[in-house]
Amino acid sequence: MLDSRPMNSMVNFLKQGDIFYQFTPTQLELVANLCQEVVFNAGDLIFQENSSSKELYVIAQGEVDILINRGATGESDKKETAVARLRRGQSFGEVALVDEGLRSASARAAQKDTRLLVIQRDKLIMLCETYPQLGYRLMYNLAADLAMKIRNTDLRIREQLLYKPHDKK
Repeated sequence: MLDSRPMNSMVNFLKQGDIFYQFTPTQLELVANLCQEVVFNAGDLIFQENSSSKELYVIAQGEVDILINRGATGESDKKETAVARLRRGQSFGEVALVDEGLRSASARAAQKDTRLLVIQRDKLIMLCETYPQLGYRLMYNLAADLAMKIRNTDLRIREQLLYKPHDKK
């Protein structure tokens, strides 16, 4: 469900976003002009793994689960596993800004009234090209955010591999 909010509200949500760290008020307003707010209920699918990707999402309120399919390709009984739970201020779908490839995971609203700011890739890229300082800051913050997510994933994989119960003989 789309919701139209005053610009101040959008700017305040963006200000909390990790990838908009150190943006000026003017830069935040420029990005806010590109945003659409969408509201999801708990359990609603935001996007499906392997679908096309052309949007970046910022969580304004609520929580979102990032899920991967553990079943074999084409299996009718898909087993989804949550690999992350994201909260207010966090973004997801950012890989769409880089390559427009297929989604590597699914995203599902974890709470009632989960509010997301949706930003179309082409509009954001055009904004970055028009305002290079904004573009540099966004890409720098995006790289830092992705690096943190990769480190966290790496730690989780290491924990699972190192602390796996060993078979007793």
